[in-house]
Amino acid sequence: MVYEPWLETGQIADPVELGVRLEEGGFDVLIIEADFVFEETFAAAPGLRFVGACRGDIGEHVDLDAALARGLTVVNTPGRNAVAVAELTIGLMLGLARRIAAAHAMIRGGQWASAVDNLTAWQGIELSGKTAGLIGYGRVAREVARRLAAFEMEVIAYDPIASQAGDATKGGACASLVGLEELLSRSDFVSIHAAVNAESRGLLGALELSWMKPSAYLINTARAAIVDEGALLDALRAGRMAGAGLDVYRVEPLPPDSPWLALDNVLLTPHMGGATGDVVRRHSEMILSDLRRWLQGQRPVHLLTG
Repeated sequence: MVYEPWLETGQIADPVELGVRLEEGGFDVLIIEADFVFEETFAAAPGLRFVGACRGDIGEHVDLDAALARGLTVVNTPGRNAVAVAELTIGLMLGLARRIAAAHAMIRGGQWASAVDNLTAWQGIELSGKTAGLIGYGRVAREVARRLAAFEMEVIAYDPIASQAGDATKGGACASLVGLEELLSRSDFVSIHAAVNAESRGLLGALELSWMKPSAYLINTARAAIVDEGALLDALRAGRMAGAGLDVYRVEPLPPDSPWLALDNVLLTPHMGGATGDVVRRHSEMILSDLRRWLQGQRPVHLLTG
């Protein structure tokens, strides 16, 4: 067994070199998180039989068609970071509503007195009684909805795939499904939880952002490609929305001259939505459980191919 955790090495393996190493080492099981496994990998490692991807959406990380053609078993870990991302979403909402990061920076900078003398500048808003609009209503959004209910918020959601009778109440969450324009115009907080596909890419452009209230906040812990970053920057600079909390960006890491760093109405985190020890434990247990089932000739629970 070879253990090379991506979080420790920071290295993404070349797909072909990865296949060569697997074949030379006689490995028939591969478990990845951030690496890419393509047809070239399978061709270089004909002995490979099982791939476990520690990801909910494998996206472009594993070539499922090539794996299927070669008869490989592929499993993933859906929902592994749903709680972690949901909790970060709530944290960004609270941080924006109460200007927590800015207040912390002021105190660290020795400006307590000036802050106390100008308390009206620190007046925020309460979540209670406000409306949260969730774009996408999958696992993460339902976890967010459950938590927002405790804040006594009204929760609405836009998801063309979800059905009013089914997904809207799944898992104890409860949200009213509405159209996109209604969601954007009614919400005090708009939070994105959709996957990137042909329909969602660029979903929020200048027109859609113009439907939001000037007092509203946008939260994005999903994918940057869903929002037109230029249009969002323009709206924030012009004060056409109150602020934004972002964990994902078109360019990562943010360069020193990033326009996001010049705005004082944004709260930025470094794509850390799933960065908890609980997520690592959860996806490890999910993969190992399915690997045991496969070794025992049973069908894995989270089977994608095989």
